[in-house]
Amino acid sequence: MNARTTWITEPVTSSVSETTLPIAVPRVAAPAVADARLRAMFDTNFSFVWRSLRRLGVPSGATDDATQEVFLVASKRIADIEHGRERSFLFATALRVASNARRAFARRDARHDDALEAVADPAPSPDQLADRAKARALLDRVLAVLDLDLRAVFVLYELEEMSMADIATTLELAPGTVASRLRRAREAFRAEVARLQGAA
Repeated sequence: MNARTTWITEPVTSSVSETTLPIAVPRVAAPAVADARLRAMFDTNFSFVWRSLRRLGVPSGATDDATQEVFLVASKRIADIEHGRERSFLFATALRVASNARRAFARRDARHDDALEAVADPAPSPDQLADRAKARALLDRVLAVLDLDLRAVFVLYELEEMSMADIATTLELAPGTVASRLRRAREAFRAEVARLQGAA
């Protein structure tokens, strides 16, 4: 598809960060039906893509750019995305973007990247806000031990609450492969939690 892509910037609220994020929304200039479909994909799946990228290991400071990259790919491939499989396409794209982002981030100093995790998260009290930040940090640490293939299945099943059949369709895997990866991911997750608790 050779349609010209333009960009508009508008505030979008993430259910993960509970903050208003300025995200550039890709808009395909022609035809109008593609523009409308992309808009609907963005409105429906923004939070899912943002959460998935974070849980797949994209650093907090890079998640907005990575989300924009996923939808930019979608804008260029909109004619190739099967109707009813938009979320599958977006998650597969997010997997590739996350893999690239993690490799790039590994070459940089990560010491201060997550400094913003504890700010701009509305909460009834500072204690609750601190608890949320600690819980997110712990989840990130435990997920970090999982290979990306295992993490993808674990995130979709345990955190996004997708069915095994839907995961198999989304990732284009055999049901048995999904079950095997989920079992291995759970074992690794439990082992890491036990290790961290023992080290505390």
